[in-house]
Amino acid sequence: MTSEVNIPGAAPSVPLLRRWETASLGSVWRRPGDWFTPAAEALAEALEGRLDTAPSAYRLGQARAMAGVGITEAIDDMAVLFRAAGFEAAPIRSIRALCEGWTEGEATQRVVPVMNDPESGLGSMDYLVARLGELYGAVERDGGAVSTSYALVLVDVAAADTDPWHRMARNAAIGQSLQDAYGKGHPMARLADGLYAVLIARGPDMGRGVADLRDHISRRAVQMRVGNLMRQPPRVWIETLPDLHDYAVELVESLQR
Repeated sequence: MTSEVNIPGAAPSVPLLRRWETASLGSVWRRPGDWFTPAAEALAEALEGRLDTAPSAYRLGQARAMAGVGITEAIDDMAVLFRAAGFEAAPIRSIRALCEGWTEGEATQRVVPVMNDPESGLGSMDYLVARLGELYGAVERDGGAVSTSYALVLVDVAAADTDPWHRMARNAAIGQSLQDAYGKGHPMARLADGLYAVLIARGPDMGRGVADLRDHISRRAVQMRVGNLMRQPPRVWIETLPDLHDYAVELVESLQR
């Protein structure tokens, strides 16, 4: 397939490429200025030509990681392409290739801050410990007790497999589920593969919120086609925080094991 270039440096006018870009920028993509890459053009051309899309998906994964794009955003973006082309979903082989390329690119670039977990889009354990330190300091200055005002919501979806693709897909799905459920302002972290924590304020609806979260995670897993990669149903529970920050750190570290 040949492509026309009307403006130096601009994306070629491939119809599917343009539909993909427009749909992605209007839905899942966060920074419009860094969407186009030659790897995206190659993937769109492979799909239009009914060629194997896995090699191009691998290169796109590399490009996305080296640009600092998280794995969730990269997967969601590629899903938009296949829907724009009339497919119900991206094939598993191409999604896996994208994830493998992203892993390779991320390992090479290392642009993600250590306080963030790139696979889930959540914070790291160190991030959660730092936020807990801030919380304990603020509550103690006000003369209160963390144990009666805050708690951790723990989510465990770990399943018995070690496939990197399964791990990344699972982490991406749960990370998006937690962000959808809680929004901004709630510190969240991936503590281990399949184990996640959210810091919340205690309230009368806390128990009902846990049940709603379990259902939300299950629905999101079906939407992202990873329901068979995780514990069903997800295990969700409330973990009481101790009154001392040092003990809270020990608690978070113990949850990793």
